[in-house]
Amino acid sequence: MREIVHIQAGQCGNQIGAKFWEVISDEHGIDPSGNYVGDSDLQLERISVYYNEASSHKYVPRAILVDLEPGTMDSVRSGAFGHLFRPDNFIFGQSGAGNNWAKGHYTEGAELVDSVLDVVRKECENCDCLQGFQLTHSLGGGTGSGMGTLLISKVREEYPDRIMNTFSVVPSPKVSDTVVEPYNATLSIHQLVENTDETYCIDNEESEAQGPK
Repeated sequence: MREIVHIQAGQCGNQIGAKFWEVISDEHGIDPSGNYVGDSDLQLERISVYYNEASSHKYVPRAILVDLEPGTMDSVRSGAFGHLFRPDNFIFGQSGAGNNWAKGHYTEGAELVDSVLDVVRKECENCDCLQGFQLTHSLGGGTGSGMGTLLISKVREEYPDRIMNTFSVVPSPKVSDTVVEPYNATLSIHQLVENTDETYCIDNEESEAQGPK
């Protein structure tokens, strides 16, 4: 089977990633505990693309959750599908990136990146025929943009013949959290051009407009 390893980085990346796993679990008939509760064989046909089947017949996402502060991880853990993920695949720092691309890419993020790569390798070893990687992150924050692009370049270095695909939330001045978002995005885009095969740009303003009121 052609497996995909999913990485979610930063607050925005983890929020999008958590929703992604809710939707994909529902499609495959997987409940929040990882048990199959579906009613069609079609739901199990390609389930190993995104899930590992554990020894207890539970399905565990091929997901790695990364942030430079623990708050987002706690939110994901306490969410509806928080118990679905492998506990060892939560990797986080304590200091945060403070919306600073350089902190995510060169200092705090660089200190954590080897721990993330260890988990990436473990997930890849559990694959029969790895298809590639997908990353959810934002280009406006510090962790998603700085550490997210650092991760992409490191993974690309180690797996140069695998697809690298990102879902990147592009900042908008109307729904901006901070004045440095355009700088973070500009520094990230160069990295995406160099190291990804596909980048899906998600408009933050449009996402907010389409979201629940």
